[in-house]
Amino acid sequence: MQIVNKPGPPTGLRRVLWRLPIRLYRIGLGPLLGRRIMLLTHIGRASGRPRQAVIEVIEHGRHGYVAASGFGPRADWYQNVMKTPNVSIQLGGRVLQVTAIPLPADEGAAIMARYAPRHPAAARRLCKIMGFAVDGGAEDYREVGRRIPFVRFTPRADRTTET
Repeated sequence: MQIVNKPGPPTGLRRVLWRLPIRLYRIGLGPLLGRRIMLLTHIGRASGRPRQAVIEVIEHGRHGYVAASGFGPRADWYQNVMKTPNVSIQLGGRVLQVTAIPLPADEGAAIMARYAPRHPAAARRLCKIMGFAVDGGAEDYREVGRRIPFVRFTPRADRTTET
């Protein structure tokens, strides 16, 4: 694994395109994005206003849904959920009230190592977006997983709704 370039969050036209899936969710077409894409609704750390981001579900199970902050700890959504961890996620037509919990680097490494063989093309693309060159080996993906923040979104007992 080699760090090629550490890109910042997208700006300009790239940002508009990156955020296009949010519009799909808003008009009720979120289910077309599949089960690996979720809409995160969180509170802005400076504005205090609701914000939204669409992020990939890297892993899910009985303990919740895991996502990686591909642009690192500087990503707005990541900083926002670290400040105010009670957020909601939408997967298709299902909205869940969840708590965002940052994961330790070693757990991120294990998650990335499990994700890469299941979704090899997506894993390579994700690494490229994040500025990492990988040869495809498990240890490369583990190292990437140690270097990016992972968050588990754990359902709260208070609410789940269908839209």
